[in-house]
Amino acid sequence: MGHGGMDMGDGPMCNMNMLFTWDTTNLCIIFHWWHISSTFTLLISLVAVALLTAGYELVREISRRYEMSSAEYVNSLPTDDDGHERSSLLWSGKGQGQQEKKARLVKAVLYAVQVFYSFFIMLLFMTYNGWVMLAVAIGAFIGYLGFGNSSPTKSVACH
Repeated sequence: MGHGGMDMGDGPMCNMNMLFTWDTTNLCIIFHWWHISSTFTLLISLVAVALLTAGYELVREISRRYEMSSAEYVNSLPTDDDGHERSSLLWSGKGQGQQEKKARLVKAVLYAVQVFYSFFIMLLFMTYNGWVMLAVAIGAFIGYLGFGNSSPTKSVACH
């Protein structure tokens, strides 16, 4: 079963390579409508891919900052009457107040956004096109320079 030149109905043909290539002939990036038809659309698309990837680092930084502010809030809480820290009760789910439940929900949403975003970037990379792969790497570099204030070793899913 060949994957090259798959026709998705009306509009241009999309070339779906399963091997590494630098060829941009009939390249579609993730969506059928994101079709590379000229050098100009290639350059605009590569900038868009780099910006999308840099945006992932922004989402990670927002998540880290929210986690730090939540941790600071928990650390500022007094101990209960038995001398136990209230923070251990908060994270175990016992005695959670509205603020703690909201923080946990926000963290879960931020995590889901990160996972979705990382898989989207993986799909960009899986075009197997060298130009798109390079744009992902450049976007990660730019994003880390602009937003990465912690260790680059922490990663989510595929990115």
